[in-house]
Amino acid sequence: MPSVIIQGPIIEKIEIKRTLVAEITDALEKAYGINRSAYTIVIQEYTSENVGSGGVLIIDKIKK
Repeated sequence: MPSVIIQGPIIEKIEIKRTLVAEITDALEKAYGINRSAYTIVIQEYTSENVGSGGVLIIDKIKK
């Protein structure tokens, strides 16, 4: 069944993750018409020192 992978910076508060997963599941259920128990959502979190953009680490862009 459908799955979603969210890749981004670390979300510190578990409440925000709960809300994010619930709201994405709501949208998927509405779009596909499939019961919410069918969806898998994975949150992959990365620190700014482990992601680069334009040849530069994100952490180095933030420091400027």
